[in-house]
Amino acid sequence: MKFINTPIKDLIIIEPTVFGDSRGYFLESFNQKEFEAHIGPIQFVQSNESKSTKGVLRGLHFQKPPFNQAKLVRCVEGEVLDVVVDLRKESSTFGKHFTIKLSGENKHQLFVPRGFAHGFVVLSESAIFSYQVDNWYAPEHDTGIAWNDPQLNIDWGMEENELLLSDKDKALKLLTECEIPIFQGN
Repeated sequence: MKFINTPIKDLIIIEPTVFGDSRGYFLESFNQKEFEAHIGPIQFVQSNESKSTKGVLRGLHFQKPPFNQAKLVRCVEGEVLDVVVDLRKESSTFGKHFTIKLSGENKHQLFVPRGFAHGFVVLSESAIFSYQVDNWYAPEHDTGIAWNDPQLNIDWGMEENELLLSDKDKALKLLTECEIPIFQGN
């Protein structure tokens, strides 16, 4: 596994080593010892998976403390544009975003620490998206930021009329309208 730093501190791309032959492939999608050596201690408590069609945009979501979450995300099948926004007020990259294409083909993963909003849009005809979190889902602490916030200026790689959002995601507020909590480290 390769652990690759991004321009945003603590946000790490993970490239697994893929062993392939005529039968298919094998990879380690998570290794506690490797993870702790490169990123630090973590205990994932829940794994989630979604299947979505082209143009589905989910996000930008986060949970408020004490239920904030770190995530290890990947696209198992298809392709997504994965987007994170740094919400750590003490960070020099507060309000900045990072994008990466995750796909079943490249098998890359992204470690998203606590203190980030997260979302993705499906670029392929469909996609299966999988992620692990280090804290329980808490609906009363679940919130997010508008996907089309002009301050963030995120290029989602698709035209607005091609995007499919839930009513919940359509109602999310701009970053300047949100009460952003102080996030503690992992």
